[in-house]
Amino acid sequence: LKLNGDIEIQVTDEKIKFLKLKVDEKKREIESLLKMLPVKKALDSQLVMLQIQHSQCKDRIKEMEEIFADPTNESRKRDLGGKDPSPPELLKKIEQLEIELVQKEEKLLETDLLYEHLSRLLSRAHAAAADGKQDTLLIAKRKMIKVRTQKMMALVAELSMQQALAIKLQQEVRDKEQLLMIVSSRIDQGLPPPEEIENECLKILRNEKMQKEARAAEEEQAAAPGYMRTTAEPRPTAYIPNDEHSLPLPRPYGALAPFKPTEPGANMRHFRKPVVKPIEV
Repeated sequence: LKLNGDIEIQVTDEKIKFLKLKVDEKKREIESLLKMLPVKKALDSQLVMLQIQHSQCKDRIKEMEEIFADPTNESRKRDLGGKDPSPPELLKKIEQLEIELVQKEEKLLETDLLYEHLSRLLSRAHAAAADGKQDTLLIAKRKMIKVRTQKMMALVAELSMQQALAIKLQQEVRDKEQLLMIVSSRIDQGLPPPEEIENECLKILRNEKMQKEARAAEEEQAAAPGYMRTTAEPRPTAYIPNDEHSLPLPRPYGALAPFKPTEPGANMRHFRKPVVKPIEV
């Protein structure tokens, strides 16, 4: 019994909550309607005014229909105003329009003639352009042929130079072979070689000896302590003072050693030498 009572109490609480929600919803609806009440009054007054205007318009339409349907009433028509032109004025206007039409036709005819003339000129220009294109292609071909001919002539000249060089080298080879045969025959006969060969051999031996001596001197210099091999031009590191009270002994420059300026290049020809102006006192 206690369990059934709890269930009924729970169901009752849920119903109470639901009814409270319904009450709150109704209250919100009432508040919104109260807020809309002034607007409703204004709309009602506007509706009454529009209904009155509608009835007045209907009465006015009915009255105008009665006036329009009465053939004896002269006030039902309304003049538009203005005046109609007389027949002479109409004829004059027609003549003027015909003259303008003739002028327009003449202008149109002139435009057609000008168009035909321009068409003929344009066709001639197209034909000339086509001919010019052919001439341009022909000139380009001739220029290409000329360039190829120049290249071929240059190659022929180079070939002739190479042939001359080859003939010269062949002649030298033949001379060397002949000299070798002469030297070999003299050696076979127990005779000394020719004087020219002997001088050349002595020259070769002398050059080899000089090269060996120079190489030995370089090796000896390289073996010295503090030696650094360089191809730069040696620069002075000391100077001899010209002072009378000091001894003429070399004195080192230190950190402010003079430098050798570079030789002026070929672009110096673009610069003009400055003209020293005299000082006026």
